[in-house]
Amino acid sequence: MRVLVTGGAGFIGSFLTERLVEMGFDVVVIDNLSSGDLGRLGNVIDRIRFVKDDLKSPSNPDVFRDVDTVFHLAANPEVRVSVTEPRVHFDENVLATFNVLELVRKYGVKTVVYASSSTVYGDAKIIPTPEDHPIQPISVYGAAKAAGEVMCGTYVRLYGINCVILRYANIVGPRLRHGVIYDLLMKLRKNSSELEVLGDGTQEKSYLYITDTINATLMAWEHAVKNGVGVYTYNVGNQDSISVRDIVGIVIRASGFNPRIIYKPATPDGRGWPGDVKRMLLSIDRIIREVGWRPGMSSREAIELTARSLIKELGVSND
Repeated sequence: MRVLVTGGAGFIGSFLTERLVEMGFDVVVIDNLSSGDLGRLGNVIDRIRFVKDDLKSPSNPDVFRDVDTVFHLAANPEVRVSVTEPRVHFDENVLATFNVLELVRKYGVKTVVYASSSTVYGDAKIIPTPEDHPIQPISVYGAAKAAGEVMCGTYVRLYGINCVILRYANIVGPRLRHGVIYDLLMKLRKNSSELEVLGDGTQEKSYLYITDTINATLMAWEHAVKNGVGVYTYNVGNQDSISVRDIVGIVIRASGFNPRIIYKPATPDGRGWPGDVKRMLLSIDRIIREVGWRPGMSSREAIELTARSLIKELGVSND
C-alpha cells in the first residue's frame, strides 16, 4: 500500500513517517521545508520518496497518483502567529487543505487522515470536552482547522472519500520546535538568570507524548479503513492536564538553572496571548470505546520526558 504524508518532515509527520516505513508501507513525503527539517527523516530518508513542494500551489500533483491514504499534517503550527498574521494560517492551513482534497478527489485516493486541533473548541463550556461540543474557535488557527474539518466532511458526502479527523491536544516529544517547552528552553539558553513566561501561569492544558500520538493516529486510521466510508472524528489527548507553572518548574529542574521567573499575562484573565485557550482537557471516551486506544503516559510524564530530550538536543543545561 502506498501512503502519502504531507508535512512529513515536521514534528508529528516525521515520527509518523518512520512508523509507516517500519510497518512496510511505500511512503511518499511532501514538505516545503518552511518549518520542516529533512534531518528529522535521517533514519528513513533512503527508504521513502521525498518531494519538496508547496501545497499552497502544488507543482507535483502526480505524486498523489496510486496513493491509498493521505495523512494531511502539513500546516503552520504556531497559534500565536495566527493572531498577528491571520493570512498565513488561511494560506497554509485552509488553502493547502483544499488543494490536498482536490488532488485526493482527482486521483481517487480512498482515505484522508486530517490533523485537526483541540483549538477548534475555543473556550469549551464542558471539561473534559467531547467531540459533539460546539465548535467556537477563538484563534484564526482554530478557525482554519475547523474550516478544514468542514471541507473534509463535504468531500466525504460529495465524493465518497473516507476521512479521519483527529483533534490533537498539545503534542510533545523529541524534535519539537514550537510550544511552551521549546519556548522556555530557548529563553533559558539566551539568558539563564531570568525567564519570561507568557501568561500568568495558571493556564492548564493536556499534553500527549508523540509515541502515544502516532499509536492513536494509526489505530484510528485502521479502524476507519475497516469500517468503510464516513467521517470519523476523534479527540486525541490525555486523561489529565498540567498547568504552565508546573511546566516551568519541570523545565527549570531539568535544566539545572535557577532563574528569576517573570509572568507576563497578555489579557486580564491571564492568557499568554489573545486567542490562547486558558484551559483545555479533551474527553477521549470515544476513541477509547470505538478504537481501543488510550495514552500510555500522563501529561506530566510527557512533559518531563520531552524536557529532558530537548535539553540534550538544544544544548540547554547548567550541568
